[in-house]
Amino acid sequence: MTETKHGDKKLVYTVTIPIRWGDMDALGHVNNTVYFRYMEQARIEWLAMVGCLPDERGFGPVIVNAHCTFKKPLKYPGQVEVCTYIAAPGRTSFETIQEMRCVGDGYALYAEGGAKVVWIDPASEKSAPLPEQIKQKFSELKAAAKRRA
Repeated sequence: MTETKHGDKKLVYTVTIPIRWGDMDALGHVNNTVYFRYMEQARIEWLAMVGCLPDERGFGPVIVNAHCTFKKPLKYPGQVEVCTYIAAPGRTSFETIQEMRCVGDGYALYAEGGAKVVWIDPASEKSAPLPEQIKQKFSELKAAAKRRA
């Protein structure tokens, strides 16, 4: 795992997504908006895996900022591997950092991006404390890294 401005980031999820014909634009490469869909898909799958989708009261994740830096164009046919990392969580939010690579092209980085995720209380429309599952997952990853060191 590479160190970034996010410092203490931990890999939490990796998914491979097929590149669809319809993902491309008139220039013959994946449209820039689709990269955000790839990141969204990976982020939502991870949140579902750790049991952190909106609850019955509507408390859940909201994206307040998203970004992507395009390094190389993805093209059809192919598959994109999306690696999702999280940075140390705060009281009500955490950062996701994502890297996208084309399967079969070594370890070349095609794009990198992420999003700030804030937990919200739908009634007040204000931030709410993060679920323990997210804090616990990060703690487990941090402890596992220390054991390997």
